[in-house]
Amino acid sequence: MAIVHHWTGLEAKALRLALRMSVRAFAEHLGLAVATVSKWESKLADTEPRPDTQAILDTALGRADAAVHLRFETLLSEMTSPVQNAGRRRVTASGPRTWEYESWADDLDRVVVALSRQNFTFADSLLTRWLSRFKACELDEKGLYLFARSTALLGDLKRDQGVVLGPLSAQHSYAGARAVFTQLDIPRRVAQLDLSLAVVTEMSGKLEIAARNYETLAVDYRLSRRDRARARLWVGTALSKDGQHDYATRVMQAATRDFEDLTEPDDWSVAHQKLALARRGADDLTQALHFIDIARSSGTTDSPMQRVRLDTAHGHILLSDAATRDDGLLILDQAAKVAAQYGLVHQLRSIEGIKARSEGPTGPRQR
Repeated sequence: MAIVHHWTGLEAKALRLALRMSVRAFAEHLGLAVATVSKWESKLADTEPRPDTQAILDTALGRADAAVHLRFETLLSEMTSPVQNAGRRRVTASGPRTWEYESWADDLDRVVVALSRQNFTFADSLLTRWLSRFKACELDEKGLYLFARSTALLGDLKRDQGVVLGPLSAQHSYAGARAVFTQLDIPRRVAQLDLSLAVVTEMSGKLEIAARNYETLAVDYRLSRRDRARARLWVGTALSKDGQHDYATRVMQAATRDFEDLTEPDDWSVAHQKLALARRGADDLTQALHFIDIARSSGTTDSPMQRVRLDTAHGHILLSDAATRDDGLLILDQAAKVAAQYGLVHQLRSIEGIKARSEGPTGPRQR
């Protein structure tokens, strides 16, 4: 239900329109002169009703039914949008109202769900709705927090789409969100953005730098124990990609024990997927298949992203043995179709790279 903490002529006009009343009927409804309502209509946000009239408007809004409240919120949103109010200094500077904060927070919860399902178009539309409506300089602390969260989630979206570097990339969004959380003095959020930026560093191929950043964050107590365990796991991931498979395995196993202690089945499953790839890199295909079987049979999340990652790892392992090469190619082809369907560009490139390397001059590994 909409709540107005401070009425101006703008909110009064939105209420009149929501009630579907003429200026005269609205004035009679409030017990005010028509000239007063006409003044609100002409000056909008540049005029403020007297304190006693503010209370009258509170009562009128409070007594309205749900349909009126919905119309009021919709009208007010339209009237305060940057497009509708390009020349109205006061409106754009007033920032979000209470009901807008609530709607914004609700939409961010919906973004998290959409990203978990790789519904990028819907997630992007929700984020754009708010990031294009307000500028950071117009917001109070609550608004800035929501703005920073939105920007961080935009970074997650870009990362999952494979847009890692550049002006419209995950790196750019994460850096922007980090700056706002630093301004708000929220160390945990700043550290989480440092972790996300380390992921971007790894994805861009700077494995040594990424591993060092992960090592620092794995003992950073601004982060939760779960996030520190993730950082430790990703140390192993970067090291394994850099060819240090045996040491990477030991680091990953330590993270796996943390996830087991924390009762985090999804992270535990991901850790076994990473372990499988590390053992494949070390030519230990027996252990690689053992770990990938555990990963495929555990975990509770069945998102397109996780299916693609698991199938890519499984196919990569099978492709490493001439006896199972054809099965590996079939699994990789299926993973590529799902990646293309959901716009998982980074995963699609990874699959194409794996297949290209397997068709190199030395051919598949013989056993």
